[in-house]
Amino acid sequence: QRQMCIRDRCAGAGVPGLMFDPAALQALGWSPHFQQQLTLEEFDSCRPARLLEQHRSLLAVGTDTGEINVPITPTIPAVVVGDWLLLDEDNHFVRLLERVSLFSRKAAGTRVQEQLIAANVDTAFIVSSLNQDFNPSRLERYLALVHEAGAEPVIVLTKADLGEQVEEHIARARALDPLLIVEAVDARSAESVAALRPWLGEGKTVLFLGSSGVGKSTLVNTLMGADVQATSGIREDDSKGRHTTTGRSLLPLPGGGLLLDTPGMRELQLADVEQGLERTFADITALAEHCRFSDCAHETEPGCAVIAALEAGDLDSRRLENYRKLLREQALNSASLAEKRSRDRALGKFYRSVLSESRKRKTDE
Repeated sequence: QRQMCIRDRCAGAGVPGLMFDPAALQALGWSPHFQQQLTLEEFDSCRPARLLEQHRSLLAVGTDTGEINVPITPTIPAVVVGDWLLLDEDNHFVRLLERVSLFSRKAAGTRVQEQLIAANVDTAFIVSSLNQDFNPSRLERYLALVHEAGAEPVIVLTKADLGEQVEEHIARARALDPLLIVEAVDARSAESVAALRPWLGEGKTVLFLGSSGVGKSTLVNTLMGADVQATSGIREDDSKGRHTTTGRSLLPLPGGGLLLDTPGMRELQLADVEQGLERTFADITALAEHCRFSDCAHETEPGCAVIAALEAGDLDSRRLENYRKLLREQALNSASLAEKRSRDRALGKFYRSVLSESRKRKTDE
């Protein structure tokens, strides 16, 4: 009954008394998933807004009537570009809507902290260049992140006009997963990047992931039909590009769709991606089900189906070694983050108890 009421109100969107027009939000990615989270009271008194850019003291958000700025206050939780927020009639933050997908990683360096990357993404373009920078192990790292986030991965191989082993690299990328979609493009050619249009329909959000200098900014500019991102050439000594993008932003594409570009990642530390690793290395996890021991580490144990496949030439040694490496990394980082969250919760509880005791003493006085 509640949803019927909301649908009736949607049909009358745009009339006096309603806070927003759902149809006008579709270009920003508004969908039934988000609309169903609203109460009848919120439908009448709040307006949804999608986070387009995050600055030091304010959030740039898109609404059904255009872009506005929302001041960052202590009541706003950790948010990231792509999030949907509810605002009141004065454009003050009310609450964060439940996400469809969320990308995060362990913060770079030695900091024990989770860093949010993007939210509510439909497809992730994992961008790599067809030159010396091509690295299957790095692609597997990104695939684990995308699978865990809950988005569809698409491998986009750029600089197809410069690579000397284009077909070989394409075959190696497709060998990572028989169902994986791989597209090779010349990022400077509008005709070439047209192959990516099926994922860029109206309201669909695409996230660009990849290392620095793989041609993401050039690809973004070609899709946008304008120079919205600064670009740099390739260093001839090592075929690596120069880092250019410095922030995250959600950009509307001329023909529909939304493009979320991210700075190139020189370090992608995985954490809390156990399911993502299982999907990325589905062939190995399937083999592991036939090992003699349920806790087999796939090293020297007797009856190990994974080692048997390796010795028979049915499993690539590089892939198995990367699987082991990423498992160790995610386990270590996940444990570190879990310990930090526990400490933060304990510290928060202590602060609240001190504050409560202070208020009680003042009341007694």
